[in-house]
Amino acid sequence: MIRGETIGLRARHETDVAILHSELYNDVETRSKADSRPWRPIPPGSSTAPHKVTDPSDDTASFSVVRLADDELVGEALLWSIDPHNREAHLGLSLRPAFRGQGLSVDIAAALCQYGFAIRGLHRLQVDTLATNEPMIRASTKSGFVLEGTRRLAAWVNGEFVDEVFLGLLASEWRGKSAATP
Repeated sequence: MIRGETIGLRARHETDVAILHSELYNDVETRSKADSRPWRPIPPGSSTAPHKVTDPSDDTASFSVVRLADDELVGEALLWSIDPHNREAHLGLSLRPAFRGQGLSVDIAAALCQYGFAIRGLHRLQVDTLATNEPMIRASTKSGFVLEGTRRLAAWVNGEFVDEVFLGLLASEWRGKSAATP
């Protein structure tokens, strides 16, 4: 487990799947803001269900996020599009509704940075999010990410085009080396 101050990143358990599917995937409005692909009705047991337990992959590292105090599942986090040649990856996270607004995203981002930089040896991490996703932008910048650019009206979300922003963090800029420990 990768430990932050209040959260831990661990492998997905079968008991997590139904909760994550119900509270994260089936929240169509929020899911549509988090994924560039259109939402489709997918049953939890489907081979295409996004929160299923999978074997480790070289290009994606998916975690369930738990609160260290009581091991309660608070959401999911991942590094995706891991590129070993350029040593970079994209960072993403999603919290169950009951855990939003508690400042956990900063701790989760720090733990993902610990994993990406210290454990995987990556050089660069990137956050791709909607310009309207203020909680993710705020958590990313508090974790040291810098706004690098905007793609104007690039994402079709809930019936309209919105801007997408990109934030980046280099290993040499990373300030959270001791924020999370393996």
